[in-house]
Amino acid sequence: MLTVMEAATGLPVILFTAALVVVVCFWLLVAVGAAALDSFDGDADLGAWGMGGVPVAVAVSLLTVLGWLLGVGAAVLLDALVASDGLTAFLRPPVSAGALVGAWWLTCRFVRPLHRLFPDAPGPARPAAHDSRV
Repeated sequence: MLTVMEAATGLPVILFTAALVVVVCFWLLVAVGAAALDSFDGDADLGAWGMGGVPVAVAVSLLTVLGWLLGVGAAVLLDALVASDGLTAFLRPPVSAGALVGAWWLTCRFVRPLHRLFPDAPGPARPAAHDSRV
């Protein structure tokens, strides 16, 4: 457990950890109703990045969680496999960059099935009930 904590709070994985804290706080605000799920949809279009079809908050949250998991996992494996601390410090930034690329790739793959849960256009509107008392 200590190794995971050291990996999560060490450079450069601390950037993923800070982003994960922001994502968790955002979802807590959504849960209590202080923020809306589609708060950022007008700000960014992730279709060019292959993550379109779902709200921006969902795509970025998924990217952040996967990036953190891959980054921490890679840092723990790197610490276990490489004996030299100097070599580990040298290899951590490119391994974390690879974790970000892997997280982006996985996010693009996970967003496709989620697109059905978040349709682009709202469903047909129900006709208003007419009042027969005129």
